[in-house]
Amino acid sequence: MSNRAAAAIALAVIVAYAHALSGSFQFDDWNVIVDNPAVHSWSAWWDRMPGIRPLLKATYVANWVSGWGVEGFRGVNIVLHLVNTALVAVLVRQVLEVLGVEHARAAAAALVAAAVFALHPAQTEAVTYISGRSVSLMAMFQLAALVVHLRWPSPRGTAAAVLLFLLAMAAKETAWTLPFAVAGIEAARPGSTWRGVLRRTGWYWIALAGLFVAAMAIPGYRFLLGRSLETRTLGENLLTQIDGVFYLLSRPMLLLHTNIDPDLPARTHWTMSLVVEAVVLLAILTVAVWQWRRRPWLGLGLLWPFVMLLATNSVLPRLDVANDRQLYLALVGPAWVVALLLLGVPSPKLSAGLTAAIAGVLLAVTAQRNGDYRTEVSLWEATAKASPGKARVWNNLGFARQTAGDLAGARTAYERALALDPEDVKARINLGTLDLPERPASVPRP
Repeated sequence: MSNRAAAAIALAVIVAYAHALSGSFQFDDWNVIVDNPAVHSWSAWWDRMPGIRPLLKATYVANWVSGWGVEGFRGVNIVLHLVNTALVAVLVRQVLEVLGVEHARAAAAALVAAAVFALHPAQTEAVTYISGRSVSLMAMFQLAALVVHLRWPSPRGTAAAVLLFLLAMAAKETAWTLPFAVAGIEAARPGSTWRGVLRRTGWYWIALAGLFVAAMAIPGYRFLLGRSLETRTLGENLLTQIDGVFYLLSRPMLLLHTNIDPDLPARTHWTMSLVVEAVVLLAILTVAVWQWRRRPWLGLGLLWPFVMLLATNSVLPRLDVANDRQLYLALVGPAWVVALLLLGVPSPKLSAGLTAAIAGVLLAVTAQRNGDYRTEVSLWEATAKASPGKARVWNNLGFARQTAGDLAGARTAYERALALDPEDVKARINLGTLDLPERPASVPRP
């Protein structure tokens, strides 16, 4: 990445995210950070070890003891995003050169892809939402591992990449997709063979198996796995994830419609809409396979988001079907596809104009989205507009309004939640607290 281009992209990120620094803690931030004594001191952090996501929690401790407040937490997230943007630029150039794209063209495409990655509004959930740091921190080590793997194809390079893989897993367990990403890149190499792919990825699979055994020895990870398996059956989850993946690739990725709590119910049977979504996803995968040898940059770019979504949108059920932050790494492949298509426009002036226009739109939408994070009320009001039929959203909005002192607005939101779901216990409890002479010290958080 040239110094001038790097500075321009960094400045654009700062412009897009600057006013997010003064926002408030949001949603899970309270349970995970503010009301969690385990991340308020190094001794408390150590007492909880071994535990889940130790590296992520260590960064929370560092932020908390620094005394920099919410601005410090958000500032670290923005810095992580800037680092990841630089890593994406390096990685995309390396991948495209491996796939046979000429050096100058690969370098130019890497800059455009990095700009798309940096400025896309779907990234706000991993950057502005403090608890989204689990994704951006994990991504930093995962991207670094891929860069090291491609730049230093030697035993020492592999050892360094595996170490970075371990650090990524210590930030967030969804980093287990890394061996699949490495295998995809290696399989797309011109002249690659399956034996060669297995030879170049073997240590990653060994590390993944070891990490799984180690994780199952930790009660917190066993609890998460058990809770996941109890959420829904395998068949129901596969149907549900068709809806989830289609939503992610169409709404936040293509249409730039961000939503911290999308209304995606669990699916129990086939419907016509699910059939259409499955056909569209299958068509994308078919094009990826068709172009695998003809245009490997296109084949791998189309396959990339499916690989990156394996951890969150495949066989393991999640309570929330889809979240914008799941696109954080999934965007990289489509970003380089867009970059190469833009560079393929016959007129250089038109190509540059389209690139600038896309960057400008992404920057503007991201800056606008960051405005939603000013307060909990503004965030949940925006979410209620995007998911008007979801009871949890209205309960969270009611809680935010109640905390801010808007009791009338809170009552309206709680009543809307109960109208949508009469069995919403949290909304009913929260509504009941409005009639008490004095607000209890601890209202149940959503």
